[in-house]
Amino acid sequence: MSGTFVGMPAFPVAARASTRDAVLRANLARATHTIRHKREQAVGELADWEALRAAGAAIKDRTLRHLDHYLLQAEQQVTAAGGIVHWARDGEQANRIAADLIHATGQREVVKIKSMATQEIGLNEALAAAGITAYETDLAELIVQLGGDRPSHLLVPAIHRNRTEIRQIFREQMGAWGRPAPQDLTDDPAALAEAARVHLREKFLRAQVAVCGANFLIAETGTLAIFESEGNGRMCLTLPHTLIAIVGIEKLIPTWRDLEVFSQLLPRSSTAERMNPYTSFITGTTHGDGPQAFHLILLDNGRTHALADPIGRQALRCIRCSACLNVCPVYERAGGHAYGSAYPGPIGAILTPQLRGLTSALDASLPYASSLCGACYQACPVAIDIPQVLIHLRAQATTRPGHRAERAAMRATRWLMLRPKPFAAAARLTARTRRLHPTRLPGPAAAWSATRALPRAPEQTFRDWWAKNHTPPAPRDTTTPTPRHDTRQQQEGA
Repeated sequence: MSGTFVGMPAFPVAARASTRDAVLRANLARATHTIRHKREQAVGELADWEALRAAGAAIKDRTLRHLDHYLLQAEQQVTAAGGIVHWARDGEQANRIAADLIHATGQREVVKIKSMATQEIGLNEALAAAGITAYETDLAELIVQLGGDRPSHLLVPAIHRNRTEIRQIFREQMGAWGRPAPQDLTDDPAALAEAARVHLREKFLRAQVAVCGANFLIAETGTLAIFESEGNGRMCLTLPHTLIAIVGIEKLIPTWRDLEVFSQLLPRSSTAERMNPYTSFITGTTHGDGPQAFHLILLDNGRTHALADPIGRQALRCIRCSACLNVCPVYERAGGHAYGSAYPGPIGAILTPQLRGLTSALDASLPYASSLCGACYQACPVAIDIPQVLIHLRAQATTRPGHRAERAAMRATRWLMLRPKPFAAAARLTARTRRLHPTRLPGPAAAWSATRALPRAPEQTFRDWWAKNHTPPAPRDTTTPTPRHDTRQQQEGA
């Protein structure tokens, strides 16, 4: 299986295949239900959870309204702390900058912290084309990389794999990437984790360059905040000589005080923990301590396009917790690969089309990859109204050339419903020919009736029923005056 998402089919096609995979569905159901239950418990401990959600949304919205100011402030602070800031308008430019920086060090390999931004732009593949090997150090990302696979979840990229599959991948592929797995490796989780630890240790000690993303970038000090659970991130942030961070411009927050809100929202929504086992902060460089060269690549790659949309821009609030995936009935059955993007699930269905544009059949299909049940909105720690954005993007998708027939049908319907007499005649004709109606729609409309029961037309229209069954009230007699009561006279007589 390819490691990139290039050339993926539209969501309905990919989902039709993945939903037939019984093992995949069992793996997804077991994992998402477990994470969902733990998250509910963690969130339930906080009496002010809804207030925290509102605060998180407000901070993000304020930052996005003044993003130009905070970006310049962050650049100034990073530079003052000894770092170097690079600006990348798209993924291709970001990949080129990263490759040039690595080549300048004379190195041909890097260790990586799990990063959605680097997945989004295909950094690993771009570095490989430039003769540089990138080693994933997050356990789940390592599983995906060794298996030649693609991530299928924001938080747990290998959620679609079970322990037996992981053991097989380790035994067959670890030797090609470095230290091989033990021949007697079992599928016990502790044994699998130990095999990964030993395999990665030599890479941590050897690597001179590390690549990371960031959960947050604090503008007032130019500090990267990285939340993780395994400690691999801490190794990457402290041992190599050079650190390259690729960060989406939406990851900014104004102040350290704002981070206090997100340090409660993110762990409970993602790993169902009160706090992350490892929370690291990097501010520029310090002589003799940690990386001696720090480069920050600020990535746009469609984010300013999303920012210009008053409704769609709320997707940029996302803190990549994956809570929406774990409650989504569509994701649970279709899996992450069907979305054809680094961002699967409900958030991917609204973020990817805005970052890449509704130009391909895949991206135009993503806003329809939802039942609009609203569970994602209820779970989102920053209150992104995902159903609202989905409907908004669906309206945009209908302006594509492939929807000309749909637009023509909607215009015809509008014309008919604005004219009472033609509408009444059409409704009466539909009722009288009901026995001739097909049970499934023909042509392109067949996709709609293939999964839904086509409603039967009634025997008579509402207008005809009303005319037959409703007896109008008798006209009111206005010739006899209604007696008036003089309240004053009644009171005096009493």
